[in-house]
Amino acid sequence: MSELAVEATGLVKHFTTRKQVTKAVDGIDLQIPTGSVFGLLGPNGAGKTTVVRMLATLLRPDGGSARVLGHDVVSDADAVRGAVGLTGQYASVDEDLTGTENLLMLARLYGFSGVAARQRVEGLLEAFSLSDAGARQVKTYSGGMRRRIDLAASLVLAPRVLFLDEPTTGLDPRSRNQVWDIVRVLVADGATVLLTTQYLEEADQLADRISVIDHGRVIAEGTSTELKQSVGQGAVALRLADAGQRAVAAAVVEKVLGSEPTLPTDPYALTARVPDDGGDAVAALLPALSEAGIAVPEFSLGQPSLDEVFLTLTGKPLPDDAGTETAGDAPRAEEVSR
Repeated sequence: MSELAVEATGLVKHFTTRKQVTKAVDGIDLQIPTGSVFGLLGPNGAGKTTVVRMLATLLRPDGGSARVLGHDVVSDADAVRGAVGLTGQYASVDEDLTGTENLLMLARLYGFSGVAARQRVEGLLEAFSLSDAGARQVKTYSGGMRRRIDLAASLVLAPRVLFLDEPTTGLDPRSRNQVWDIVRVLVADGATVLLTTQYLEEADQLADRISVIDHGRVIAEGTSTELKQSVGQGAVALRLADAGQRAVAAAVVEKVLGSEPTLPTDPYALTARVPDDGGDAVAALLPALSEAGIAVPEFSLGQPSLDEVFLTLTGKPLPDDAGTETAGDAPRAEEVSR
């Protein structure tokens, strides 16, 4: 068996919207080792979902080639479908059925006998902490429970490759951590996971390697550490005593360090990259802030975040709240035959 679970070369996908051709994916190359988590990180419309749909054989590429577990996604699509699982951005289970009924239906469709199907379903419900909710209709589940039952549905056949398309979008932190734990267990058991996400922390926590994509192209690839090191040797993180002074503080930071600060969701916080030769500038930063009348109760110097990486590469930060893919990434449009 190849050491690469997924290999793509020059993948291209076009769509037509309002009689205009949109290149959703523009020559993407991927190499995903077996037994790893590979992250596709990018904003809405970057091309993440379109890449996943091509690899899962739901869309036919207009150019390039891709193989999953050695099977071509076009000429050997049936073999690919038999070896992969897919959890999309929207729940694929029937909300009017119970969790148990959904999984039993899938197990029987996949060819499990009655007894084997029941055993498989009970094991999945227990693994995803849904045993107590198995008899309830899915429409009564919380957001986190729905994502877990959706993940369970994609694992009925224990796929060797699992595509997770923004699996934690809209979840609260506790539910998100539960999904992360499930992903770690799957990989420990030998599965390969391709994860698309807009959450910087998610990519940082889970992915062995990350491709940053924007406008249908890979603009950087590496481990989280390699990507952070590519934009500088360090970053400063400040926490202000007064959130109302953040704009003034950002101006002081930019003037002293020469880099535009990143403004996290927390109104009291800001971060900024430190240039490679910026030791003297860092030493001058706190006195400059003090001179401007800005109190800084917390100050730290460390690695750049993935947010700084993305800002440097694209000129814009990722959104704080992840949503669904929008125009440019698998739009509802007529495909262009190539």
